[in-house]
Amino acid sequence: MYDFAAFLKKQFPEIHRNLELEVVNIHGLVYTWHGSNVTLKPTVLMAHQDVVPVPNATVDSWTHPPFGGVYDGKYIWGRGASDCKNQLIAIMETVELLIKAEFKPKRTLILSFGFDEEISGRQGAGHIAPFLLQKYGKQSIAAIVDEGANFEKIWGTLFAKPGVGEKGYTDITVTIRMPGGHSSIPSDHTSIGVLSELITLVEAHPYPTRLDNQNPYLGQLQCGAAHSPEFPKKLRGLLQSRKTNICAAKPDHLALEAAKAGPAIKYLMQTSQAVDLIEGGVKVNALPERASAIINHRINIGEQPQDVTTKVSYLSKKIAEKYNLTLHAFDGVKEAPSSISLTMSENTLDAAPVTPTTVDPISPFTILSGTTRALYGKDIIVTPAIMTGNTDTRFYWDLSKHIFRFGPGWDPEDEGGLGNIHTVDERVSVKNHINAVKWFNLFVRNMDEAEL
Repeated sequence: MYDFAAFLKKQFPEIHRNLELEVVNIHGLVYTWHGSNVTLKPTVLMAHQDVVPVPNATVDSWTHPPFGGVYDGKYIWGRGASDCKNQLIAIMETVELLIKAEFKPKRTLILSFGFDEEISGRQGAGHIAPFLLQKYGKQSIAAIVDEGANFEKIWGTLFAKPGVGEKGYTDITVTIRMPGGHSSIPSDHTSIGVLSELITLVEAHPYPTRLDNQNPYLGQLQCGAAHSPEFPKKLRGLLQSRKTNICAAKPDHLALEAAKAGPAIKYLMQTSQAVDLIEGGVKVNALPERASAIINHRINIGEQPQDVTTKVSYLSKKIAEKYNLTLHAFDGVKEAPSSISLTMSENTLDAAPVTPTTVDPISPFTILSGTTRALYGKDIIVTPAIMTGNTDTRFYWDLSKHIFRFGPGWDPEDEGGLGNIHTVDERVSVKNHINAVKWFNLFVRNMDEAEL
């Protein structure tokens, strides 16, 4: 047994005595608490065991050692404290406490812990999901809860924001090959220069800001208009006058107005593009024969990966023609002499199916909303939200239509919330963590009683 699995076994003995543990692909952990009523669809609670690395150069910048797990009376400090070992441990604590309280579930409960979410999850959740699919079948799960969005105070209202959708994803690699030679007798344009021109052209043509009718952020705007005393008048007017079918050729004025709140809001409604990696050249006196860049895209609801490939191909064609280069646009040629080659990453994703948020008749969203308001008070508004990043749930779409990406812990005294994810001084308040345990305890029991 590996160290983390051994730690869980030591800390949660009742779980390991009462639940079935199946190990998937060496490190994947699947715990099953069998319910008494086999006709009820199971509930799945998810988290991932892995964390992002801590660069050696940043270790001295931490208030407490990044792998020390220090508790200072208010916060638990360390890498993974808020992404998302807090959620994993909260789930385990919940089940351990329920066993000690002699709770006997009617609905089967499955705990699913992958181990490589931070690098796309292919070996962890990518193996666990097919394992569960083979065992239970398609659309066999009542509800799935994984890490995700949490809470936001805006327009004078506190919102709980379970992610009911995720943007799509793709990386486009651009590779330019041009003749080399000695730098003392250069050509007018090198591969690096041409690549720079193409990158500039790409960045000069951002994707449109559009709010698709299926985009969960439209739901938050509607909730804000209905319940928030400080909801902007202009947004309210645009929301009221919005037509069901928005012409793609015309500006989406509601989306454009909402996007004025900043990039974090804008990119809920717009495909993002970011040139994150670039390389080229081998020596200062040698003309670069090859230069490449990778452009990351998070694809808006209502758009597809094909929209990205069409746009990048169109812009690349202009540069290829200008410099007399052959264009290989997603034709299987990764690179060739005197050419521009475009390739798409293997982990390309469509935008996730949007989870239903109906509340009548009773639904998993009803249970989640009721659990949240029961714990935190009736003044809190539970609204649909969208994730700009992707979680391990990308592999679980065939198992359930009811997938929620939600961090249910909240500390009203900690404005930072789940502070400093992926960076120095990552931490979570103990009150946040205890509330997460309370939430999971309520949610498991409420799901157990629900007739879904």
